[in-house]
Amino acid sequence: MNLSIVGIKELLLNWLPFSLNLVIGILFVYVAQIIIKKRTQNSVNGSKIYFQLGMIALINMIFISLVLSTPLSEGMKGQLLSLLGITFTAAVALSSTTFLGNIMAGLMIKVLDKFKPGDFLKIDVHFGRVTELGLLHTEIQTQDRDLLTLPNIYLVSNPVKVTSSSGTVISEDISLGYDVHHNKIEKALIKAASNCNLEDAFMHIQSLGDFSVTFRIHGFLKDVKTILSTKAKLREEILDCLHRDGIEIVSPNFMNQRVFDNTKTFIPKYERDTAAHNAAAENIIFDKADEAESIENLKARIEQYQEKIKEVQKDESLSKEDKELRINNINAQIETVKNYITNKSNS
Repeated sequence: MNLSIVGIKELLLNWLPFSLNLVIGILFVYVAQIIIKKRTQNSVNGSKIYFQLGMIALINMIFISLVLSTPLSEGMKGQLLSLLGITFTAAVALSSTTFLGNIMAGLMIKVLDKFKPGDFLKIDVHFGRVTELGLLHTEIQTQDRDLLTLPNIYLVSNPVKVTSSSGTVISEDISLGYDVHHNKIEKALIKAASNCNLEDAFMHIQSLGDFSVTFRIHGFLKDVKTILSTKAKLREEILDCLHRDGIEIVSPNFMNQRVFDNTKTFIPKYERDTAAHNAAAENIIFDKADEAESIENLKARIEQYQEKIKEVQKDESLSKEDKELRINNINAQIETVKNYITNKSNS
């Protein structure tokens, strides 16, 4: 009986370091998750990637410390660590094209810093606004209001078109017959672009087909957030302006296959229903992207406040009391913005 009690005590003492390391490791992971969640809410874009890498490194360190704290022989510990190394190497070899590839691609996207949450992206057939930049993937909100997750390796392997936040040129193609002079068509198309508040509108003749001429109207759009509504409105205005100028929009097949009165024109009666046009469609479609962009702008504002604090600290013309007063006011503004970000992220 005494021998068994002594054996149990010895066993418990031998495994005590392992148990302590296990408990401490679990606490470290729990605290790290809380810190990461808080810092990613109140930090600028891209910090989440570095926190995720830090979590991976922390878990690996905890696992190694657990192996070293086991009451096993040095040879057995070495074999376990060797097995861990072999397993990790095999995992790297098998998943290098996916897992590690996405991690490297995520870091590359962060370093290049070509787009941020709220920007419009077009990758292959996918188009939408960025809502999240992660270590392994990038999330965009599509025109259907759905969220699309794209692996980062897919973004660096395909051309990515980023719509400039300072404005972009939008265009629309239309095919018309040879019986209408291009000057008349150009005036109508430029009028249509002007009605959509597009600046510096111009027209190009894209191609001369066997039965029709393809025209393309271009115009500069300042407010890129309304790009979908403006494109839809541009098509409407093209129809209205061409019809008002007596220019028919009919295909050659339609004209060649249907017999009709030569005096009849195929222009519908003009009826403008302004209530039917929804100019705020983007507010519904890109709600999460708008929220991500808003949070990103607030995080950038925090950085600006922090730069102001540094400027106040370096300003030798201010007294110590004035510096403290200004710094306290700026810190109060920073806390207000951080609280707003936290509430918005949790809502």
